[in-house]
Amino acid sequence: MAAATARAQALSLLAAANNHGDLAVKLSSLRQVKEILLSLEPSLSAEIFPYLTELHSSREILVRKSLLEIIEEVGLRMLDHSYALVTVLLVLARDEDPIVAKKAVSVGTAFYRSILEEMALQFHHRGKVDRWVGELWTWMVKFKDVVFSTALEPGSVGVKVLALKFMETFILLFTPDASDPENFSNEGSRQMFNISWLAGGHPILNSATLLSEANRTFGILQDLVQSAGRLPGALTVAVVSWSYHQFKPYDIVAAN
Repeated sequence: MAAATARAQALSLLAAANNHGDLAVKLSSLRQVKEILLSLEPSLSAEIFPYLTELHSSREILVRKSLLEIIEEVGLRMLDHSYALVTVLLVLARDEDPIVAKKAVSVGTAFYRSILEEMALQFHHRGKVDRWVGELWTWMVKFKDVVFSTALEPGSVGVKVLALKFMETFILLFTPDASDPENFSNEGSRQMFNISWLAGGHPILNSATLLSEANRTFGILQDLVQSAGRLPGALTVAVVSWSYHQFKPYDIVAAN
């Protein structure tokens, strides 16, 4: 009964967030929904997710942003039940308002890394990958394509900066380094994914393909470094900052 009551209360609050004329009421309702979702068992929260995601089409910028904040806090805790939530990230990464689009790219980046790590850990520990994480990865590949397009197409400078940071994350994830590939298995703890984890093969992740794509992405960012002087100010700062961390000083000079 308690779960049924909480579900009914959450749906009532979502109706208010969707239909009430007062923005303060909408945002207050969403804050309460988040607390309810966090208090329920993940499977029960997942029953409410489809109703929550309807808010992606709200006319209120702050409602859409609040939706993303809920997706970030709740979805990452309940990753195996977050299918309905990750689909929203693709839509809002293209949102017409930069505030919303930036938040979507930021949240999507966290999901991308978490889902990638989950796939690697599952195969390492059990020799197989659950269907749900493979389905989530399919959406993350689509998310990656959307963000890469955002980085290279005309649009909001602020959104493009975050898209470039996602590209940098992509390169770092799929470029080998000297880390011990066994480090990630200690007591189930997590660290940033290392492509060396895939050395023994993986049913979904093809290390050669991912490394090739990381190399192509690296080349794109190198081209941006060379044209940094023609980019808007914030983008120039982002690209030069990236190049400083990726190249030796003489490489930066040569690129310019």
